[in-house]
Amino acid sequence: MALPLHTPDSRFFATKGLTLGGSQKPVSLTNTISQGDLSSILIEKMPSLGNMIRVPSKKTLLMDEWNTKMEQIIREVAYANVGSLSGVPSWMLHLIKGVLQHTGREDLSEVWPQLEVFFHGGISFLPYREEYRRLISSPRMQYRETYNASEGFFGIQNDPSDSSMLLMLDYGIYYEFIPLAELDKEHPTAVPLEGVKKGITYALVISTLGGLYRYMIGDTVTFTSTHPYKIKIVGRTASYINAFGEELMVFNADAALTKVAHEFGVTVRDYTAAPLFLNEEGKGRHDWVIEFEQEPEDIEAFALRLHKQLRLENSDYDAKSYNNMTLLPLKIYVAPAGTFNAYLASEGKLGGQHKVPRLKNDRSLIDHLLKKIGN
Repeated sequence: MALPLHTPDSRFFATKGLTLGGSQKPVSLTNTISQGDLSSILIEKMPSLGNMIRVPSKKTLLMDEWNTKMEQIIREVAYANVGSLSGVPSWMLHLIKGVLQHTGREDLSEVWPQLEVFFHGGISFLPYREEYRRLISSPRMQYRETYNASEGFFGIQNDPSDSSMLLMLDYGIYYEFIPLAELDKEHPTAVPLEGVKKGITYALVISTLGGLYRYMIGDTVTFTSTHPYKIKIVGRTASYINAFGEELMVFNADAALTKVAHEFGVTVRDYTAAPLFLNEEGKGRHDWVIEFEQEPEDIEAFALRLHKQLRLENSDYDAKSYNNMTLLPLKIYVAPAGTFNAYLASEGKLGGQHKVPRLKNDRSLIDHLLKKIGN
């Protein structure tokens, strides 16, 4: 993963690394014990050397109230010599725009001329890629995905030209993989690493030196290579829609939405989708709530184009949509700016490592959002 392999002129260790992590707060029973996101625990336990090459300060990063924390981070980092970014794409984008507004610039390369890499994870980078490229013009800029969770560190994108990640085999983790098609079976097949095949979607199961035994962490992956083992995260075991046999996964939704947003010249901030059953017609559709940076001029045309692109991305979705046999064209509800942040705040999950479920097989989240935005 060493940057000099691809950029021999790298100044990585001569600059500051900007980390945007979660928050900590004392547990109510005692002031000597804290709780927080994994990222905040890593910051708390960071060796002194790491603190010397990182911004903002440890005190600021561990602040509890997210909005106050973001304002303080912007003040601390706006004029620092930042060379790398680390965090969740959605929240880092929010920080970048805050820095640009604070400095009066339109291009982050003007604020931080030596910026060269963004280490990202937590959610798919695909819907945000174009906006990052728009705001960071430097041709030296790289984007590297990492697969880090509370349960372990699983993968690193070791090649900037390949979006898949190298599976970490020597971090004290034993891997097993359950084919997604068997996940609901009473006795599903648990495939060892040496038995995996490319192109199949698996639920990831781990046993670790930390004490987890055959623990399903909730992510689904597919292998792009078995020599070496390289993976892509394609969704969550609880984040999909299969109400009509369409088996829509997050990676299908991300890919389709990214392509259509690019065609319409708009940027998506956040989204979620869920099925709607139309009992009288014996059919159904998908409802989407999307928060745009810039809204399409014709939202119905955007929705129809997205429906068509999903058919191209997913053969099951296409089959169920044929002649409107089972699945009707989707409907989009446009959410006002701040809708998804307000939802996360109401759940006590604003900032850090928290993210909105992209797809749900029930309407609990989307009905809540539609009520909030008056639909």
